[in-house]
Amino acid sequence: MRYAQGGGLSDERRQFRESIRMMAAERFALGEPSSAIAKELRVSVRSVQRWRRTWFRDGP
Repeated sequence: MRYAQGGGLSDERRQFRESIRMMAAERFALGEPSSAIAKELRVSVRSVQRWRRTWFRDGP
C-alpha cells in the first residue's frame, strides 16, 4: 500500500525531511560522495543516491 503525499509524515516532519534534502543538495554541488553525505546527515546511502539522481535530473 502506498501512502498519500508525504508518506504519512506530519507537516513538521515533512519540513524537517526537506531541510535534510536541501543540506544534501548543497553537498552534491560540492561533489561530495554519497557515503560521506549519508553519514554526516544520518540517513541511508540509498536515500542520498536517490536524492542525487533527482537533483541531477531536475536541477538544483
